Amino acid sequence: MQKKSDIGLIGLAVMGENLALNMESRGWNVSVYNRVHPGAQTNAVTRFMEGRGKGKNFQGLTDIAQFVESIQTPRKIMLMVRAGSPVDELMDQLIPHLAPGDIIIDGGNSNFEDTDRRVAYAESKGFRFVGAGVSGGEEGALNGASIMPGGSLSAWDEVKPILQSIAAKADDGAPCCDWVGPGGSGHFVKMIHNGIEYGDMQLIAESYWVLKQVLGLSNDELSDVFTQWNGGRLNSYLIEITANILKFKDKEGDYLIDKILDTAGQKGTGKWSVINAMELGMPLGLIASAVFERSLSSNKEIRLEAEKIFGHDKEQGLYNKADMLKDVESALYASKLVSYAQGFDVLQKASEEFNWDLNLASIARLWRGGCIIRSGFLNYIAEAFEAKDKPRHLLFAPYFSSEIKESLFGWRHLVAHVLKEGMPVPAFSSALNYFFSLTSGSLPANMIQAQRDYFGAHTFERIDKPRGEFFHENWTGYGGDTKSGTYNV
Repeated sequence: MQKKSDIGLIGLAVMGENLALNMESRGWNVSVYNRVHPGAQTNAVTRFMEGRGKGKNFQGLTDIAQFVESIQTPRKIMLMVRAGSPVDELMDQLIPHLAPGDIIIDGGNSNFEDTDRRVAYAESKGFRFVGAGVSGGEEGALNGASIMPGGSLSAWDEVKPILQSIAAKADDGAPCCDWVGPGGSGHFVKMIHNGIEYGDMQLIAESYWVLKQVLGLSNDELSDVFTQWNGGRLNSYLIEITANILKFKDKEGDYLIDKILDTAGQKGTGKWSVINAMELGMPLGLIASAVFERSLSSNKEIRLEAEKIFGHDKEQGLYNKADMLKDVESALYASKLVSYAQGFDVLQKASEEFNWDLNLASIARLWRGGCIIRSGFLNYIAEAFEAKDKPRHLLFAPYFSSEIKESLFGWRHLVAHVLKEGMPVPAFSSALNYFFSLTSGSLPANMIQAQRDYFGAHTFERIDKPRGEFFHENWTGYGGDTKSGTYNV
């Protein structure tokens, strides 16, 4: 009789296949299952078992009842399928074959509210559910990813040995996988991770474009710049791969980057980050700019038409190469800090709103290896949130306030000059405007509140009265005394 597997995995697309191989390479016996598509010449299970899984400790099954039966109890079954209804459909197929205490792990990019619902549903049936955000792409899935599990707490001791074994290891040897919290918290953290990823990618793209269009650097020169930056405070996975992309040539010997159409796709997690930040009343402007810029980039035809109508008057100023490089590096670094600060602010607010008790230092450490946004300064973020005097805002921490002050001149200089050139830098601009608003003791919001009270009797507070006292003015002389209730969305 064949030995029962330690874990089952459903979904043999890129991420699922590589995670299965990762598990097996760490000494786990793995059962794999994939739905057989009607009319398919071969199925994914057969392809896998005769290909990359051949001769290894896998059981490949195409019958879901046999698949469940092949796993030792309490069963641990990881779903690597498209978010949304496919997860619910698989749960419905699995549950009749499960035993009390069995564990379903959703490793896809599910919406955290769906995970909240699934945790409650599974537990009501006597099962356990884990929503595990997984970051690292194909390479991370195979060699070590960043994994952010949350959900049924009693499942953690059961899944911990497997998930931590397949996670990336930080420089200090710690696995980039730890329990996040209850309900959908794991998928919420992954969502914010992806939002920061959107912001990082847009910032890097703007840096590349400024250096290419304003300074006229060649692809090889650009690659050298990003390689140099990766050796300093901008050290990160995305900076590293940007340097590699810039020097890559296709089969014809041409730089591939110059042949790629300038339209960027997206799968939704960046958008979810912005929507949920708005629901929580938290500013996430840089990431919102990155999301909207991808949407605008996809409208290639209308952009070409607009360019013909309006064009751009170029300043064509003369720039010192060394100074410009320094300014771009400062703007990129400072803007990245703003992006992370905004993201962690949203995590803190969500933790309070949903009673998750998130450990922000632990989350920063989960992102040190394996994931797409791994960066050299994540240790400093963790240290800031563990400090005795925990800062109310990440940029208030001594290390980051010092870094921002050092970068501010070049950041301002770069944005001002590039905008004069008629070049779009929405992420740089958004980050800088956020910083200016954050650091302004006075803002023109008094005018907005006066307008709201004028047309809607929404009331206002006064600078000469205690906070929390609200007033309404009869601005026109013929209005009444009735006022609207005071509340914030």
